[in-house]
Amino acid sequence: MTGPARGCDLLDDAELVARFEALAITPAEFRHVEHVRLAYAMLRGADFGDAAVRMRRGLRRFADAAGAPARYHETLTWAYLALVARRAAEDPAASSSHALVARHPDLLDHLGGALARCYDVAAITASPLARAVFVLPER
Repeated sequence: MTGPARGCDLLDDAELVARFEALAITPAEFRHVEHVRLAYAMLRGADFGDAAVRMRRGLRRFADAAGAPARYHETLTWAYLALVARRAAEDPAASSSHALVARHPDLLDHLGGALARCYDVAAITASPLARAVFVLPER
């Protein structure tokens, strides 16, 4: 992360999860980096399936509370969870979400990074089907 801290940058993983689940983060503060950090924090020490359900429920609740339930995207949620889980497993030295995103900036590059190696990001983002159900990568 470069530039001045903003949003949730100063929160550690436990604080990020607690504030997210308490709906104490504004939509403006919850950028892509927070999505990735939250995925890491929820996956840390948890079963993938349990963490995924927790993340999915939390994101849907967050979107509903923000008055934007249509913003939730099923495929992006599951795909990023899988990417973050793999990176965390391959890099145990990344001991926090801050360390993970610093060591793996391609997780933050939504259009040309890790996700783009699996999906046509523009197409999957625009797809009503992919928003509603998990769509396997075609690459």
